[in-house]
Amino acid sequence: PAATTTVGKQIVIANQGFPAAFGFTPDGAQIVYGLRLNGQIRFHVLASGADTLFYKVPNLVHSGEQGLLGVAVDPGFPAKAFVYAYAVRSINGTLRNQILRIQDSNGTGTNATVIFSSNTVAGEYHDGGHIAFGPDGMLYAVVGESHDPSNAQSLKTPAGKVLRMTPTGGVPADNPFPNKRIFSYGLRNSFGFAFDPQTELLWETENGPECNDELNLIGAGENHGWGPNESCSGTHPQDTNQDGPNPVLPLRWYTPTIAPTGTAFCHNCGLPNSEGTMFFGTFNTSEIRRVTLNAARTGIATVKTVYKNSDGVLSIQAAPDGRLYFSDPNAIYRLIAN
Repeated sequence: PAATTTVGKQIVIANQGFPAAFGFTPDGAQIVYGLRLNGQIRFHVLASGADTLFYKVPNLVHSGEQGLLGVAVDPGFPAKAFVYAYAVRSINGTLRNQILRIQDSNGTGTNATVIFSSNTVAGEYHDGGHIAFGPDGMLYAVVGESHDPSNAQSLKTPAGKVLRMTPTGGVPADNPFPNKRIFSYGLRNSFGFAFDPQTELLWETENGPECNDELNLIGAGENHGWGPNESCSGTHPQDTNQDGPNPVLPLRWYTPTIAPTGTAFCHNCGLPNSEGTMFFGTFNTSEIRRVTLNAARTGIATVKTVYKNSDGVLSIQAAPDGRLYFSDPNAIYRLIAN
């Protein structure tokens, strides 16, 4: 019988201190990655391995789950020469979740502008931090509820939300709530989301307390049910997802918890039996799992573990050529067919 093709990894950037976030230049030539603990944003040329410091986020705070948590490259790069960073920073003695828009001047970051700053004090935990441009050209960000469950249901704070903003931090006219960056609410703590290239729908991973880690399909204006009545007693997942009006339940939930993190779709990723599927990582169980969607691509048919890593998985991203990359606390890797 023919040998079964399995998924493996190939190291791309070694010996790094917690590369929690990374993305690619649109031409696919460079990885742009951020180190959670020291705030460095670095450019790595895939062909040569040349690796240079682009910018170091000042006033960074990195206890608990804080630090440099998100990196995105402008889809118009290099004509629109901007890199975006989500970080927890100390501003006049107060901790804030912020998004910076940093201009690229010959490979060096300059003129960093704060385009978003949360009005809620950042928690030591539950800060979210993944940022990415959507197919609509808007910048999306996920913000944790700052370790205060009541924030998730309040439309007065960006904590516990998926945000949607213009590339300069403005509020798009077609956002679901007038004059607010809020796209979806009732979230707890997320480390990842991705857009399905076939439908442009937004999928998100969610971390529960001791129960109900989730895979969610996120729609504009939806309430995903986390809030002040968070509990792990009762029927899963309703026990934690019933706060607020018309709560939307997760499509898949995990108890005991696995800590789902980054997620990305396979579109020409070159992995066996994977075209059109969604991959996500887990931190607690150090796995990469593959999600096969239903025919309408609005539900989940099956979930299968395809790779067991030696450490917790942080971020998963699809490169412009379709290949999938992931990071753990030590390095960035490419997923390959063995």
